[in-house]
Amino acid sequence: MRDTLTSRVKRIIAGGAHALVDAVEGLAPDAVMEQIIREVDGAMDEVRTELGRVLAGKHLATRRLAEENRKHEELAEKAELAVKQGREDLAEAAVAHQLDIEAQLPILERAIAEAADSEKELEAYLTALNARRREMVADLQAFRAAREKAAALQEGAGGTVTGDVEGKVTRAQNAFERVFQAHGGVPPGTAPDRKSASQLAELEELTRKNRIQERLAAMKARIG
Repeated sequence: MRDTLTSRVKRIIAGGAHALVDAVEGLAPDAVMEQIIREVDGAMDEVRTELGRVLAGKHLATRRLAEENRKHEELAEKAELAVKQGREDLAEAAVAHQLDIEAQLPILERAIAEAADSEKELEAYLTALNARRREMVADLQAFRAAREKAAALQEGAGGTVTGDVEGKVTRAQNAFERVFQAHGGVPPGTAPDRKSASQLAELEELTRKNRIQERLAAMKARIG
């Protein structure tokens, strides 16, 4: 969804539709221009919807981060109290919970940062689309004015179209001519085999227990 929207916005900003050239030659160029303007409007609606989703996700992640930080501070106080009262088992449980929280904090922080980046990107898309739409509307108005002038000249001078009118039509064509194409890919990763995964899980649990004991030791030393 996001990649499709990004490609669509870039295509609109970069140009328009080659079909307009053929339309100007023999069909209904103003109708094609109106259709492209409607496409811009549709893209702007999609960008606004995506922006709303990003802002909502950023808000939730920010609230979750604040809540996890609060829990972490409370657990530190409880662990110290447990150590003072000789309940090392309770202190160990509190520290274990702290480590679980700490494992999640970088993810939440990264989610907030990525949401902020997406917010800026989508706002830039809206600004660019608004500017492109204004250009398109101006081109459409110029084309219609040129056509009206051409009709008036033809009526008054035997059906000759002036070079000025042709120039305006050409500029209207050029405003919608180019198409931007973007592509990319990410190579797939390699998953570990079952035995390696089991050993890694065992090593991770051993490391986690060691971190708990180190933190408890530091807490005891600090309390005295």
